[in-house]
Parts: sequence; structure tokens; C-alpha cells
Amino acid sequence: MKKLTVKEMTVFSLLGTIMYASKLITEAVPNIHLLGTFVVAFTIVYRKKALYPIYIFVFLTGIFSGFATWWIPYLYIWTVLWAITMAVPGWLPAKIKPIIYIAICALHGYIYGILYAPAQALLFGLDYNGMIAWIIAGLPFDIVHGTSNLFSGLLIQPLVKTIQTAEKTSKTY
Repeated sequence: MKKLTVKEMTVFSLLGTIMYASKLITEAVPNIHLLGTFVVAFTIVYRKKALYPIYIFVFLTGIFSGFATWWIPYLYIWTVLWAITMAVPGWLPAKIKPIIYIAICALHGYIYGILYAPAQALLFGLDYNGMIAWIIAGLPFDIVHGTSNLFSGLLIQPLVKTIQTAEKTSKTY
């Protein structure tokens, strides 16, 4: 990757901070947030560089909420969503892509507990059965998470268009 410009550092810091602030605002309702929407939208617009705001969010979360064992999966869980979004072929018709992005966002919410489980198993010494029990116990939360991501995923395309417009109209410094 090329060196970041001052503009990119500023924009990515702002976007990571917006992710963190949005998470704080929605903490009263567990598993309902815009994080998946932001990750997918930033990945569509910034591609590899979307990792910057994602990890700014991850580290802000650790700084303000504590670098505890629950935080460790954050180091990879959002990267999975980024990678799946990156894998969407560019040749797909423009009318199909929004549906795929919404589905990816929703799927990430539905499988969040499954993605989180290996770290939990390693950190807390769970065997395979213990890990499966942990996943099953979290299914109601994952259903809420995935359904929330399904609906918030409807904001992906408007957010992408807004960011693209801002990028086109801003001056490069």
C-alpha cells in the first residue's frame, strides 16, 4: 500500500471514530448497531484502505472499554466481514451488488457467535462440546444481530454514494 496522505489519515480517523461513536450510541440495545454497514460501505469505497478505519474502531474500543479477553476476537472478526466484501466480484451487475452486500452484512451478524467462538474456546479452555454449547447459548443474540444487520444493510448503498460524492468534491491536500 502507498503512504497515506494527510487527507486519508484525517478521513480514516474520522470514519473509525464514527464507528466507535455509533457503537456507543446503540449500546442500550445489544447486537443492534451500524458496524457491519460501515465495514461493508468503507470496503466498497476504500478497498484495502478500509482496514484503517476498521482498526481505528477496534483500538478505540479497546482503549475505552478495556483490552480484555472479550476484545481479542475484535482483532479478526471485522476483518472477516472486510475480506468477504472484498471478494465480491467487480463484474457483477450493479443491480445485484447491493443485494449481495446486504446479504453479506446480515450473514456476518448471524454467524458472529460462530466467528467469536474459537477465541472463546482458546481463551477459556473450552473443548469442542463447550464451544458448541457457547454458540448455541448465543443463538438468540446472533438472530437479533443478523436481522439488525439485514435492515441496517439497506443503508450501505446510500452511505457508499455519500462517501463517493464527498470524495469527488473534496480537494486533495
